[in-house]
Amino acid sequence: MKPIIEMQSISKKYRTYRNRSPYQTLRDSLWSLLRGGAKEEPLWALRDISVQVMQGEVLGVVGDNGAGKTTLLKILSQITPPSSGRAIVRGRVASLLEVGTGFHPELTGRENIFLNGSILGLTAREIKKRFDEILAFAEVEDFVDTPLKYYSTGMSARLAFSVAAHLDPDILLVDEVLSVGDAEFQRKSLARMTDLARSGRTVLFVSHNLPAVRQLCSRCILLRDGQVCEEGRPDEVIGAYLSTQTHQENGRAIFPGDYPRSGNQKVRLTSIELRNQNDAVTGLYGIGDNLGIHLYLTAETNVRSVKVVLEILESNGGKVATIYDSDSCFALRSVSGAVHLSVTLCDLRFYPGAYAIGVEILSEIVGWRYDLYDQLPSCITFRMINDRVGHRTLHRTDGLLYLTPDWKRHAA
Repeated sequence: MKPIIEMQSISKKYRTYRNRSPYQTLRDSLWSLLRGGAKEEPLWALRDISVQVMQGEVLGVVGDNGAGKTTLLKILSQITPPSSGRAIVRGRVASLLEVGTGFHPELTGRENIFLNGSILGLTAREIKKRFDEILAFAEVEDFVDTPLKYYSTGMSARLAFSVAAHLDPDILLVDEVLSVGDAEFQRKSLARMTDLARSGRTVLFVSHNLPAVRQLCSRCILLRDGQVCEEGRPDEVIGAYLSTQTHQENGRAIFPGDYPRSGNQKVRLTSIELRNQNDAVTGLYGIGDNLGIHLYLTAETNVRSVKVVLEILESNGGKVATIYDSDSCFALRSVSGAVHLSVTLCDLRFYPGAYAIGVEILSEIVGWRYDLYDQLPSCITFRMINDRVGHRTLHRTDGLLYLTPDWKRHAA
C-alpha cells in the first residue's frame, strides 16, 4: 500500500540580503550597486525532509518557532514549491494554515462555505448536504449571512475549521489555527480530528499544545533548524523536544509577544520564575524542597475575574496534576497593568526526572464556557535530581511520587 503522503528529500531555500534596507531610495540602491551590492545569504527553511505518512495516520509536527513546520505544510498544500525534492500527495487536501485561509472577507459565511467546498471539488448538492452540520459545529448560525469581515477572529477560526473538517477531505493539514478558539471549541475540534482519523482520513497536526499532540497523534516528528531530528512515538518525540528547551534548568523563562501561545491576549503571561525555599531562581529540586512558581502577568485594560490554571506534566507530555487557583480559595478579582503572582508547592515528592509546567489564564467559567486569555503549554521545565534519601537512591523507574506514609503494626 502506497503512502498517502511522500516527502522526498524536500528542501526550501529563501533569499535574504545583508545590508539591504526595505526602505531604500533609488540613490541608496545605486550606491549599494557601486559598492558591490547587497550580499545574498541563503536561508534554508527546510533541509532534506523525507517522511512518509500512511492513510489514516495522525502525524504530529513539533518544534520551535522558525523550525520549518509551517513551510512544510505550505509545500504539502502546494502554496509554495520546494527548492529541491518533491512532495507526492495522493488525495484531496483541506488546509488550515492561517485563520480563514481561502476565505473572502467581503463574502458572507454562507458564500464562503460554498466557495471553499467548490475549491475542494464538491458539488453544490454535496455542500448543501453538509451545510447545517458545518454551521452547528462552528456555532455561527446567527451570522451566516453576514460578511466575514465583521466576524471576530474566533468566529472566523471556528467556521474555517468546521468547513475544512466537514467536507470530507482525504488529508487535513492543521497549523495552530485552533489557538484562537475557546477551550470548548478546541475540545470539539480535537474530537472531530480523532473521528476523521478513525474513519480513514489522514491528519497532519502542527501545534505547540503538547498534551493535544500526545492525545491526538499516533506518530510525531521534531523539526529543528529545518531538519527532522526525531521521529517516533509522541511520548518519545515530545520528551526529546522538552529536553532541548533553553529554559529547562535555569528556572526562568521570558515570553515576548511573538512567543507561540493561544488565547485573545487580554491578559498575557510575560515571564515565569521557579524559586526554591531560599528564594533562589533554579530549575533543580530535590525531595522535600519547596517549588515557588512566580507568574508575571500584564493586561492592556482592566480585566475582571481572572482565573489561573497550572498543569504539571511529565517529560513525555503525560499530565501529573492540574492546579486551579480556586481550589486554594484564591481569586484574582481583576488584572490591570503588571501583576506578580506566586504559588508554592511544598515538600516536593516527585521521583527524579524532567517535568514541565503549563499555564492557562481565562475568564470565569459559566456553564463550561469561558474566554481563554492566554495559554502556554509546557512553557518551563524543572528537574528533580537523583537524590539519595535514607538508605537508598531514588530512580524514576520506581514510579512518579516518592511517598513516606505512616506505618503502624497492630495486634494480630
